[in-house]
Amino acid sequence: MDENGKPTTTLNDQGSYFDMAPMDLGENCRREIVLTLEEMGFDVEAAHHEVAPGQHEIDFKYADALEAADNIQTFKLVVKTVARKYGLYATFMPKPLAGINGSGMHINMSLFHDQGNAFYDEKGELGLSEDAYHFLGGLLAHARSYTAVCNPTVNSYKRLVPGYEAPVYVAWSGSNRSPLIRVPSSRGLSTRLELRSVDPAANPYLAIATILEAGLDGLRNKLTPTDSVDRNIYRMDEEEREENHITNLPDTLHNALKDLEGDSVMRKAMGSHLFPSFIEAKNLEYNAYRTQVSQWNVTNTWNFIN
Repeated sequence: MDENGKPTTTLNDQGSYFDMAPMDLGENCRREIVLTLEEMGFDVEAAHHEVAPGQHEIDFKYADALEAADNIQTFKLVVKTVARKYGLYATFMPKPLAGINGSGMHINMSLFHDQGNAFYDEKGELGLSEDAYHFLGGLLAHARSYTAVCNPTVNSYKRLVPGYEAPVYVAWSGSNRSPLIRVPSSRGLSTRLELRSVDPAANPYLAIATILEAGLDGLRNKLTPTDSVDRNIYRMDEEEREENHITNLPDTLHNALKDLEGDSVMRKAMGSHLFPSFIEAKNLEYNAYRTQVSQWNVTNTWNFIN
């Protein structure tokens, strides 16, 4: 923050993934955030510097859908409050700076029944049950539609571009991090699917509701996922991606809203009142963005026509 307490785009360090002091200049602030969360009942599983300068990751234990959404909102408040004590401004903007990695909010999910984790099958391929594969099929089938909810700002689509670790393609894998959905290696009670596209600008209640409904639609209709893609998708050309049935996520909020509007499953998940209101509000937001003339527009258009 500046001398007036206003946020700036100046970073507090040049640290990178898992850096420690002296490169990680946010360590003390991050530690106090973790201690505060633990005093409030959070079970913090990991906390470390992330890839981009000034970027940090804190992971906390799973909960049921509603409690998880509550925890996300509480987490954001704690982070911002503690950061301010250290003269820092914590932003959850998906892409605050060009040229470095944006910030994601990976969602890990699993279903449980009386016998335990419904996604685990010791004898199944990759240790996954049929339910897990059908749920995965639903997540893939509705991926373009729930993107508008999970990535709800114009800025969200500055993050969803190749080259910065954020997912761009609708695919899944158990062995690499380039697809939209990853299957972490843990099994047993920890068997889960990780959706990597969600960003922290999302309303967690809406995001979790739409993701859950997409997976449940896969269960109800026994949707089968495409084959896993165990190569780096970013190194494939367009023809290779087509051969592997890999499609793109929407590249703008406008395109994402068009996909969302045509999906009856997502309409049901959000409800008859909220769904049209969300569509209307986000279209207004995108149209307001379209009328803005950025410095990039001025610089590049000027150079082109003069």
